[in-house]
Amino acid sequence: MEQQLEKSTLQPRSTGQTILLIAGILLIAFNLRPAITSVGPVIGAIRSDLQLSNGLAGFLTTLPLLSFALLSPIAPKIGKRLGNERTLWLGLAVLLFGIVIRSFGTITFLMIGTALVGVGIAICNVLLPGLVKHKFPAHAGLMTSVYTTSMSVFAALASGVSVPLSHTMPGGWNTSFLVWAGLALLAMMVWAPQLLHQNTAAVKSISLTEQPIWRSRVAWQVTFFMGLQSFLFYSSIAWFPDILTSHGMNLSTAGWMLSIMQFVGLPSTFLTPVFAEKLKTQRPLVAGLVLVYLLGMIGLLLGGSTPILVISVLLIGIGQGASISLALTFIGLRTTNMEQAAALSGMAQSLGYLLAAVGPFMIGILFDSTQTWTPAIIIFIVILFFMFLSGMRAGRNVYISDPS
Repeated sequence: MEQQLEKSTLQPRSTGQTILLIAGILLIAFNLRPAITSVGPVIGAIRSDLQLSNGLAGFLTTLPLLSFALLSPIAPKIGKRLGNERTLWLGLAVLLFGIVIRSFGTITFLMIGTALVGVGIAICNVLLPGLVKHKFPAHAGLMTSVYTTSMSVFAALASGVSVPLSHTMPGGWNTSFLVWAGLALLAMMVWAPQLLHQNTAAVKSISLTEQPIWRSRVAWQVTFFMGLQSFLFYSSIAWFPDILTSHGMNLSTAGWMLSIMQFVGLPSTFLTPVFAEKLKTQRPLVAGLVLVYLLGMIGLLLGGSTPILVISVLLIGIGQGASISLALTFIGLRTTNMEQAAALSGMAQSLGYLLAAVGPFMIGILFDSTQTWTPAIIIFIVILFFMFLSGMRAGRNVYISDPS
């Protein structure tokens, strides 16, 4: 009944309107990571220029994740009140403002701007899965593949060009950040036509579920899967270069391996939602990606020769790419309408990014205490085990509105 009601609210679109809508979704996806991943490679220059402590410099990478955790539960409520199209445009505007003011070159503006970047991205992160489900009910898996792959491409691209941009542009890292402001402005311009023909009244008329989402076991299973894969991803982004150098790899090669790890995951990022949508249950995908991930972690634990380390990083990249796209696909597959999808997205991403924020910090403390990366990698393997358990439950053919 809910699916029929939602489909009945969709108005036919012309080919031009559909192309413009897809272009807008892709441009929003392009903006979901570069403003964050562009910071890490130039953190040394920022720390030196602003005389930041190591702790404060590290907090720069954690701050957006905390914004994600705090704003994710609120974003669906804003979307319900204003409409998802308007709220997405507002998220892009906040992102643009945050990018601009953090380039002013003072500690205060840097921190405020970084927090606002997190707020803007959080809004778009949460609402985009629900909007895709609503606008493309028959092709939600394919559209999820397209936008998650686009997101991953620009995340890796921003990491790679951050240092060259800071070296070639006048003003260094300050003005290099403004490149991503241009991308946000472009997305706002392309998305603006969507503000003219949204149908918020129909969305508000759909009941969310017979029980609050926080009482749904399926919602918690999706949330745990999202959170655990986020923990692994952000911990690996923070510490894999150091882990690789501890096995004898030089720092420059280790840095390139981090970038390669993100690029090698792009095919699995794209293909996983396509397969997930065609399967009645996603359990085989969960088992497969965890197995690939686990083999990579075991290789990283054993170390040894450079070829083993390279193969391990490649396997981890494939597992990571499949994990993030499957987590986002679960949001659409386990819900029956846009409002449910937005609420589940808010819940899963709120707790997920809270775990992501804790991960790098906790792993760093563990290394400081033990002076070896072995315990950290063992924790990664344990996290994989729990990710497998939650994924197998989240992969069942059920909905969050079903009786627990």
